[in-house]
Amino acid sequence: MTRSLLLSYAHGVSAQPLLGLTIPDYLDHIAEKFPANEALVDVPGGRRWTYSQFRGDCRRVAKSLMKLGIGAGDRVGIWATNHPEWVLVQFGSAMMGAVLVNINPAYRTHELEHALNNSGARALLLIERFKTSDYVSMFYEVCPEAREASPGAIASAVLPQLRSAVLIGEGSNPGMYGWKEFLALGEGVSDEELDNRQASLDFDDVINIQYTSGTTGQPKGASLTHHNILNNGFFSGEGMKLTHADRLCIPVPFYHCFGMVLANLACVTHGATMVVPAESFDALATLKAVEQERCTALHGVPTMFIAELEHPEFDSFDLSSLRTGIMAGAPCPVEIMKKVGGKMHASEMTIGYGETESSPIATQTPVDAALEDRTNTVGLPSPHVEVKVIDTETGAIVPCGVNGEICYRGYNIMRGYHNNPEATAQTIDVAGWLHSGDLATMDKRGYCKITGRAKEMIIRGGENIYPREIEEFLFSHPKVKNVQVIGVPDEKYGEEIQAWIEVREGETLTEEELKVYCKGKIAHYKIPKYVKFVSEFPMTVTGKIQKFKMRETAIAELGLQKAAGTKTA
Repeated sequence: MTRSLLLSYAHGVSAQPLLGLTIPDYLDHIAEKFPANEALVDVPGGRRWTYSQFRGDCRRVAKSLMKLGIGAGDRVGIWATNHPEWVLVQFGSAMMGAVLVNINPAYRTHELEHALNNSGARALLLIERFKTSDYVSMFYEVCPEAREASPGAIASAVLPQLRSAVLIGEGSNPGMYGWKEFLALGEGVSDEELDNRQASLDFDDVINIQYTSGTTGQPKGASLTHHNILNNGFFSGEGMKLTHADRLCIPVPFYHCFGMVLANLACVTHGATMVVPAESFDALATLKAVEQERCTALHGVPTMFIAELEHPEFDSFDLSSLRTGIMAGAPCPVEIMKKVGGKMHASEMTIGYGETESSPIATQTPVDAALEDRTNTVGLPSPHVEVKVIDTETGAIVPCGVNGEICYRGYNIMRGYHNNPEATAQTIDVAGWLHSGDLATMDKRGYCKITGRAKEMIIRGGENIYPREIEEFLFSHPKVKNVQVIGVPDEKYGEEIQAWIEVREGETLTEEELKVYCKGKIAHYKIPKYVKFVSEFPMTVTGKIQKFKMRETAIAELGLQKAAGTKTA
């Protein structure tokens, strides 16, 4: 790595060049090199795929999408928990050039409608239910015409682009293809047709849209290319020293970059094994999968590692196979990192930092970094990525050790926000730098430390939440006159949400009434844990609301001083 001796600028230098291939072309290479190696293990379902079988099933999915009339560049939504079919769709859609639209399983009707409409999705693949979430019912609520439609012939007033819905699983529902029925469609597409489609793709084509909470209301769709995410997966895997002998346990969600890039693509680019412990995070299932499958790597946000370490059965599991992994998504308490390296045997655990818009990794700690660097920094710039820290007022690069906004530039920067050039221009400047909104310092070696956020983003258990999105939704309640949302400290999740509500004159509103209004319309993790009813907000003399004062008040009133003082990496 080279850098200025005085200024906060560094870039990752690597002897390994960027991969100049599409995702399916690289999968072909890996499947040819490691055909008998295990690619994917579905622990709860007891299913296993070698790389040869995995590539074959991904091709079946690709052919079926083609038979649905999906063209290269058309958008296909997936709304599901961590099923192995999610991974087959991820790579199958990439083979035939469809843009996969990741839809958070926590989304409800309001958010689902926005994601499908904004992306212009022509097809949606979804599961029937998970726990209390009935995805089919929510889909019918947004698209009632599907109940009466023939599969593949949906005509919706609200979702004018949508034509097809596919149910992942054994069931069947009106207006939807069942999974087996969907796969059978592909039998009418020849190998040559698929090969020709794959050969027509370019590694700079957008292949994935991931929705991130927006500072100005609705979530924005970050458009990512083959080149973005294939290389980010590869180099994050290189950062963990992955080989075809590694087995990665993946309790993080596939819909997020953490799952589909830092896990799935990191494995596939190295011929390593993807191990799926459960549909969604379960500490016990994760521990069982690591022991049963002799996993060498484990991913997670800090709350996941804490839940695993604190599980009452933790000491009964043999985790000695563990070596590495990525911890990311939120600051990690120093003592937890020490336990991960000691009690969990993951002595080469790395810390990763970035955001969806950067595919997502921008910095990562080396596997052999000193404990102090692994617990106090987010590491060095990833290979082929430039990082700088700038003055938030002037935009000038600050000297080493001086606080400023961290920005990054390189192959990993998204193409832009889908159908939102204004928001793109606000995030990526004319020189190609992505402005993160995070505050950081860089030392003379190039190691970066995140010190805060310039934006008002809340990070709850690894989920990025922008107050503005929740505020705009709560404003739609007829009794709400004004609302301000802040993040408050929480020992378990890092932060929780508090809403300050000013009620319209003559109206009464309760906390329970407000939460009921939110339920089913916005994701559960966006529903405020705390609600405070007020008649005014702390403001500056110019009328700007002082959220830092609101946070101070909340800490005092809710007794969160201990959580506020938790030391984090």
